Amino acid sequence: MSEKSAISSYNILTVAKLLGPSTPLLDRLIRFLSTVRGTDKVLMCIQYWSKIVVWYLQKRSGSMAPLKGGPPITTLAEHIKNFAGPVSDFRVLLRYYGLLPMIQYMAYLEHNPSPSRLHLNIERVQNLSMVIYYPLEHIYWLASHNVIPLAPQKTDRIGIWSCRFWAIWVVLEFGRIAEQYRLLRRKETRLVKSIKDAEITITERDEQLASIRSEKKAMVLGTIINSGYLPLTVHWSLENSGFPDVLVGLFGGIAAVCQVYAAWQATP
Repeated sequence: MSEKSAISSYNILTVAKLLGPSTPLLDRLIRFLSTVRGTDKVLMCIQYWSKIVVWYLQKRSGSMAPLKGGPPITTLAEHIKNFAGPVSDFRVLLRYYGLLPMIQYMAYLEHNPSPSRLHLNIERVQNLSMVIYYPLEHIYWLASHNVIPLAPQKTDRIGIWSCRFWAIWVVLEFGRIAEQYRLLRRKETRLVKSIKDAEITITERDEQLASIRSEKKAMVLGTIINSGYLPLTVHWSLENSGFPDVLVGLFGGIAAVCQVYAAWQATP
């Protein structure tokens, strides 16, 4: 081993030694990225925020000089677009099993008590829409990549209809969250009454209040995510939509960041 190689190896080992035997943040990051959900949400950020970067580069390409020692701005934008394409494809492939959890959850709904009849019926329709959405999305992706023989016009129609069923889920999600909020307010009212009547202990009160705060936080996050998805599903559900790609990146990017946060918080 040369002297230069020995010094390099020593430096690497020194840095590794400074990390210590265990790094909680690194351990959690590995667990996060080891899940399909964690990986998908990180890739979702790349997929959507790259659209904004590309838009910015293309907008400034006429007034900005090429990066020193690098490619022209327009070429850099093309490189980013070429990377975002496979990322989007990989996210679709990650959803290859997406139909199975929907079927599982449909069975769960019918064999477990629901918060209310309205909540149950909304979730039933939502799951039905997803049961239709996933096969259509898979057929669209396979046809658009010439894996199965379908005419381009028919492929596009299948893609549009898959997004329409996704849009149904998104619209109904606002109703489900509203019903969940109504039920939570009722629960909160009962809790306040039980506190006044001294029917529960301080420990039970604190636990229930913490649970209510957690549910409210999840509902706010869910509403933001759903609000990001709504314009996208409408855009992709229309045959001729003039919705700009940069806004697709913006709304999708907001939903992606919120989902990364939710997935990270759920990672032990």
